[in-house]
Amino acid sequence: MTTTTFDTLGYFERLKAAGVPEAQAKVQTDALRDLADSRLVTKEHLDIRLAELKNDLLRWMLGIAAGQIALIVALIAFVK
Repeated sequence: MTTTTFDTLGYFERLKAAGVPEAQAKVQTDALRDLADSRLVTKEHLDIRLAELKNDLLRWMLGIAAGQIALIVALIAFVK
């Protein structure tokens, strides 16, 4: 599984430089790292999801096309 990259040390140092107490900066850094690891989508996950959506779209398009052909054939038979 691929994980996202998050510069925890750099974020921690920026918080401390802005005047955030060290303990609070550590908690915020850990919380943001956990969020990034659990919620952000990697390129691999996105590629898999897009492939699934393409397959779904293709199935819908073929189903609609088959339905249209069946309707046209039925209308032609009805008109004759």
